Amino acid sequence: MTEKTESLNFIEQIIESDLQERGSGFNIHTRFPPEPNGFLHIGHVKAICINFETAAKYGGVTNLRFDDTNPTTESTEYVDNIRNDIRWLGYEWDEREYFASDYFDQLYELAVKLIKKGLAYVDDSTAEEIAEGKGTPTQPGVESPYRNRSVEENLDLFARMKNGEFPDGARVLRAKIDMASPNMLMRDPLIYRIKHEHHHRTGDKWCIYPMYDFAHGQSDAIENITHSLCSLEFIHHRPLYDWFIENLEIFPSRQIEFARMNVAYMITSKRRLLKLVNEGFVDGWDDPRMPTIAGMRRRGYPPAALRTFCDKVGVAKRDNVIEIQLLESCIREELNKTTARVMAVLNPLKVTITNYPEGAEELLAAINNPEDDSMGSREIPFSRELYIEREDFMEDPPRKFFRLGPGRNVRLKNAYIITCDEVIKDTNGEVIELKCRYYPDSKSGSDTSGIKAKGTLHWVSTAHALRAQVNLYDRLFTDPTPVGHEDKDFMEFFNHDSRKVLDNVWIEPSLANARPGERFQFMRKGYFCADTNFASDNLLFNQTVSLKDAWSKAKKK
Repeated sequence: MTEKTESLNFIEQIIESDLQERGSGFNIHTRFPPEPNGFLHIGHVKAICINFETAAKYGGVTNLRFDDTNPTTESTEYVDNIRNDIRWLGYEWDEREYFASDYFDQLYELAVKLIKKGLAYVDDSTAEEIAEGKGTPTQPGVESPYRNRSVEENLDLFARMKNGEFPDGARVLRAKIDMASPNMLMRDPLIYRIKHEHHHRTGDKWCIYPMYDFAHGQSDAIENITHSLCSLEFIHHRPLYDWFIENLEIFPSRQIEFARMNVAYMITSKRRLLKLVNEGFVDGWDDPRMPTIAGMRRRGYPPAALRTFCDKVGVAKRDNVIEIQLLESCIREELNKTTARVMAVLNPLKVTITNYPEGAEELLAAINNPEDDSMGSREIPFSRELYIEREDFMEDPPRKFFRLGPGRNVRLKNAYIITCDEVIKDTNGEVIELKCRYYPDSKSGSDTSGIKAKGTLHWVSTAHALRAQVNLYDRLFTDPTPVGHEDKDFMEFFNHDSRKVLDNVWIEPSLANARPGERFQFMRKGYFCADTNFASDNLLFNQTVSLKDAWSKAKKK
C-alpha cells in the first residue's frame, strides 16, 4: 500500500479505485438526503461533512435532497431549518436542491415497471398479517396469498390505489423477492402504501406514497449520484438498494456505509428527541441542551469547531461512542482563538475601595484577545464600588488560596492591586461586603508599587455594570449511553438539573452591544453566547463550555 493510500479513509480508497476503473470522465456526485420530519442533530453534522467534503476533494458536487415521502410527519418548517443548519455549517449546494416528491411521477412509473416484470404485487393483507408472514431471523417467511396475482390484476389495483379508490391500510404494493432470505428486509418489502394525507409540496395530488427504501435509492439513481454515503444502520438495506437498481436497470449508484456519530451523553434518535420537545422536557428543538444543530448554534458552538470535531473523529467502519470531552475540546480551541475576553460576575460580592475618591471613575484599557492582536482593545470603567465573585474571597483561606482574604493582596484584572481590611456581615453572619484599599501606583501596565500579588481577579464596577441572566448547563443525561439499556427507558437518565438559571449576574457595560449569537469568554468562568432572544431589555447569555479542558490535558499525559 502506498503512503498516499494509507492516508485515505476507506471511502476515499473506494472512490479512488472507482476513478481509476471508470476513467477521467467519471465525476463524483454525492448527496445529503434528510427527511424533513425533525431538526438535524450531531449525527447529521458528520453525514453533512462527509458528503460535502468528499465530493469537494475530488472536484465533484453534492445535492441537497429532502426525502419527503411521509406527509404525516413532514413540514416546510423542518425544510427551512435544515437549509439554515447546513448553510450555518459552511456548506452550499447552489441550485442542486431537490425533493423526493419531485420524482413521484417517475417513482410511480418505476413501480409499474416492476409489476410488469412480475417483480411486484398488490397485497390486501393487513399490517399485522404482513408482519406475521415475514417470519423471524431463524425462520423463513410465508408467502402472501396475493403474491401470485397476475400482472394485469396488479396493474389495475395499483392504478386504483393511485386514484384513491381504497382507504388507508386497505392495500400495499410489495416487491416480490424472497420470503426465505436471511435478510429480513428482502422478504417482499413494501414499496407503496395508501395515505390520504396532504403533502407539504404536492398537496392532495397523491394518496399513495413510496416507502423510504424504494424512493431513496431510486432518487439517487435519477440524480446520477455516484456514491450514496450513509451511516451504518443502512448496511442491511444495501442488498435491497442494489436489487432495485439492478432490476429497474437504472443508474448504478453505489451505497457505502460509515459509522454513526455516537457522542456520550447525547442521543440522535429523532423519535426520542421529539418526545423531549413534545412533553416539555426541553424548550424546543433549539434548546441549548439539545444535540440538534439549532440547539448547538444557540448554545454558541462555532461551526468550525463542529467541522474540526468530525475531522478528528474520522471516518470509521464500526460504531463506537465518542467522548464528549473531545467535542468540548474542539469548541474551546476555536473559541480561544476567536472570542473577546470580557468580565462578568456570576455570584456577586460587593467590594468598596475606601481610599478611592468618592464619585471618581476612570476608564482602563483591556485587550480583547491576547491570542489575536487584530481584535484590538476596549475601555472598561473603574470606580470606588465593585463586584467580585463570592468564591474569590475566603475569610480564613488556606495557604495555597491565592485569591482575596483579610490582609491579602490581589490584583484586579487590568486595574490595581487591592488588599482586604474589613469584612462586613449581615445578621445571619453572611459576608455581604468587603472594605479594601488600593495601591494607586499599582495600575496595570504602569505598576511602580513593588507590591506583590499572587492572584488576579475579574470584577465589574457597580455604577456601570448591567444586570443579566445566565443559563448554566450540565449534561442532558446522567448516563453516557442513555439508549440501549435493556431494562430501562432512556428517560430514566434524564438530568432534571441540566439547566441552572442565574438571574443576579453583573456584566461589564460593553456587553450591552452584543449581537444575538455572539460568543465571549467570561474571564475565569468559561465561554458564553448571547442568546437568540438577546436584546437591550433581555440580557441573556447561555453557557457554551467551561474553561477546563480535561481532554487535552489527558492527551498530554
